[in-house]
Amino acid sequence: MAILELLSSIFLVMGAAFFMAGTIGLLRFPDVYTRLHALAKVDNLGLGLIILGLLFQAPGLAVALKIILIWLLALAASSAVSFLIARRALNRGVAPWKAKEQKI
Repeated sequence: MAILELLSSIFLVMGAAFFMAGTIGLLRFPDVYTRLHALAKVDNLGLGLIILGLLFQAPGLAVALKIILIWLLALAASSAVSFLIARRALNRGVAPWKAKEQKI
């Protein structure tokens, strides 16, 4: 049992680290499109790692299947909402960020 608890803890900590990286990306990136990219990609991976960590602690198959179903619904919702936000920003004329040209 100690090995399962250790694996669970490792995956939970890794998932939390990815959530932290997504939050930093949300605060640091310059425009809505790069912020959405940080949230959609990093948070989905973080959620996947947390789900994997929780699966090691699931008391039975029914609970494990419910956890996986919640993860799949969160993945679908995240991608759909990210698409809708990006499309709305583009329709409102929000231009993607471009780096300033540097003079040499």
